[in-house]
Amino acid sequence: MSDCRNSSQVHLFAGGCGGTVAAIVTCPLEVLKTRLQSSGAVFHPVASGHAHLNVATSAGNLSTTGIGYLSSRPTGIIGCLRHMVKTEGFRSLYKGLGPNIIGVAPARAIYFAVYAKSSRFIIRSGTDKDSPLVHMCAGASAGFITHTFTAPIWFIKTRLQLNAQTRSTMKRVIRDVYQREGIKGFYRGLSASYFGIIETIIHFVIYERLKRLLREYHKEHSADHADKNNVTDFMLAAGFSKSVASMCAYPHEVIRTRLRQEEHSGPRKYRSFFQTLFLVYKEEGRIGLYGGLGTQLVRQVPNSAVMFMVYEAIMFTICSND
Repeated sequence: MSDCRNSSQVHLFAGGCGGTVAAIVTCPLEVLKTRLQSSGAVFHPVASGHAHLNVATSAGNLSTTGIGYLSSRPTGIIGCLRHMVKTEGFRSLYKGLGPNIIGVAPARAIYFAVYAKSSRFIIRSGTDKDSPLVHMCAGASAGFITHTFTAPIWFIKTRLQLNAQTRSTMKRVIRDVYQREGIKGFYRGLSASYFGIIETIIHFVIYERLKRLLREYHKEHSADHADKNNVTDFMLAAGFSKSVASMCAYPHEVIRTRLRQEEHSGPRKYRSFFQTLFLVYKEEGRIGLYGGLGTQLVRQVPNSAVMFMVYEAIMFTICSND
C-alpha cells in the first residue's frame, strides 16, 4: 500500500476525479459567487433595512451581470439563482462549466501530485511528517505550480460566468481577448492567484491536522475503527478547513475577479493586485472585499468536502487492493 500512496499517477487520477465531481455539483454557486464579486454588483439599502441588489451600468463597469434585481427583490442565494434562471434560462447556472471541467481535472491532479511529491521530499530532508512546515511548503508549491499552468483556463471561465449573453462561448471569449490583449490577457489575475496560495497553506495545514486528531480520537475510542478511513471524517475536516481558509484569505478572490472582468471603454480601472485592493477598499469599504463571501462559503464547504471525499475514497480503494 505504501508504494501505491507514493505513486504520482494514483494521486493524479484521484485528484482529477475529485475535482471534476465537485465542480459539477457546485457549479451554480460558483457562477453566482463570481458575479457577486464583480464591480457590476452593487448593494443598496432599502426601506425595510435589507440589502437589495442593483447592477451598475456605467461604461467602465460590466454592462450587466445577469443578476439585475429591482430594489424590491431580495438578494438571497436562492433568489439570485431563481432570477438567473428566469432571465437567462437554466443553462445560465452552468456557465463556465466547460472550461471548469477542462481545467479542474488537470488542476486538481497537478495539485495533489505536486503536494504529495513535495511532502515526501520535505520529509526525506529530515522534517517530521506531522510538522505543519511539511503541509505549508507542500501546499505552497502545489498552489504555485497549479496556478501558473492553469491560469488561462480560469480566466476564460470567469469571463463566461460574468457574461449574461446566451451566445457567449469559449471560442468567442478566446478570440476577443487575444485580439484585444494578446497572450498576456489570459493571465490577468494571476498575481491575485499567487496571493491566494496563503489560503491553500491554511487549508492544508488545518485539514491534515484535523485528520490526524480524528484518527487519534477513533484509535483511542474504537479499536475497530483504528485502521479504517472514515469518509465522514474526511468530509468534515475538508469542509471546516476550507471554510476557515476562505474567510481568512477571501479578498484575493474579489481582486482576481475584478482584474479578469471585461471593461468596455476607457483606461482599465483595475490594473494590478495592490492598486485594485486599495481602490476597492476606498470605493466600497471592507464589505467590497468580501462580496459573495456567503455564497463562497456555501459553495466551498460541499465543494471541498466532495472533492476530498472522492479523492480519499479512490486512494483507499486503489491502494487497499494493491
